[in-house]
Amino acid sequence: MIRILLADDEAMIRAGIRAILATDPTLDVVAEAGDGRQAVDLAIRHLPDVVLLDIRMPRLDGLGAAAEIRRVAPETAVVMLTTFGEDDYIAKALDVGAAGFLLKSGDPRELIAGIHAVAEGAAYLSPKVAQRVIAQLAGGRMARGAQARDRIEGLTEREREVLALLGAGLSNAEIAARMHIVEGTVKAYVSAILTRLDVRNRVQAAIIAHEAGLVA
Repeated sequence: MIRILLADDEAMIRAGIRAILATDPTLDVVAEAGDGRQAVDLAIRHLPDVVLLDIRMPRLDGLGAAAEIRRVAPETAVVMLTTFGEDDYIAKALDVGAAGFLLKSGDPRELIAGIHAVAEGAAYLSPKVAQRVIAQLAGGRMARGAQARDRIEGLTEREREVLALLGAGLSNAEIAARMHIVEGTVKAYVSAILTRLDVRNRVQAAIIAHEAGLVA
C-alpha cells in the first residue's frame, strides 16, 4: 500500500484528487492539508511514502513545503501537482528535490502512474512538462554535454551503469533486477551518485545522464 499525503488549499480540488486516487486500491490517502505549513507538520507525523503538493498555498507555498519535507523526511517522495506549467516553477520544483511534477489539467492516469513511479524510487514528469525540459536541453546541448561528461568522470564504471539505467527511467527495483544486485545496493549507488554529481534528486541526475550520452 502506498501511503499519500495530499496538500491543496482548495477542498474541492482535494476531493477530486482523492476520488481519482480511490480508483486504485493500492493507494491510501492518510492525511490532507490545506496549506504548506500543515503539510510539513503532517508529513513529519505520518511519514507518508508520497506527498502531493500544490504549488500555490497559504502560509507556506508548495516549493517551500517541498524543501522542508525533503529535509525532515528524506525517504518521502514529493510530487508537485499544479495548474501552472511555467518553466520557472518546473526548475524550482526540481531544485528543491521534487521527484515528480504533474499538471492538474493532465490525464488522471498520469497522476496514478506518477505516484507509483516516485514511490518505487523513480522520477516522473507529465508529458507536457517533459516536453519543456527536453526543449530546454536542446538549446546549448553540445556545451552541456561536455560539462556533463566532465562531471561523470569521477564515477566508477558501476556507478555509470546505475546512472545510465536511472536516466532511462528505471526504478531502484528495476535497476537491481537488471544488474542482478539487491535493491539496497542500488540505493547506496544512487546516493553516492547524487553526492558525486552534486545534485539533489534523480531528475537532475537523469538529465546529466542524457547530456553525457549515457542514455540514447
